[in-house]
Amino acid sequence: MKVVVNYDLCTSNGVCMSIAPEVFEVRDDGYMYVLNDEPGPEFAERMAQAVAGCPNGAISLED
Repeated sequence: MKVVVNYDLCTSNGVCMSIAPEVFEVRDDGYMYVLNDEPGPEFAERMAQAVAGCPNGAISLED
């Protein structure tokens, strides 16, 4: 799976980081960064939670 972020919608609120800190990080500059844009299958459940939990709908997954 591939993590896709629409940075026009992202407000860097950190919800995704709280769900999967190995994949997402909000840095001191106030922006969210994807640390691993192709996480393995062991992250599938948490990636689904991050997509569902994003209040702005900025995160999606591709196969």
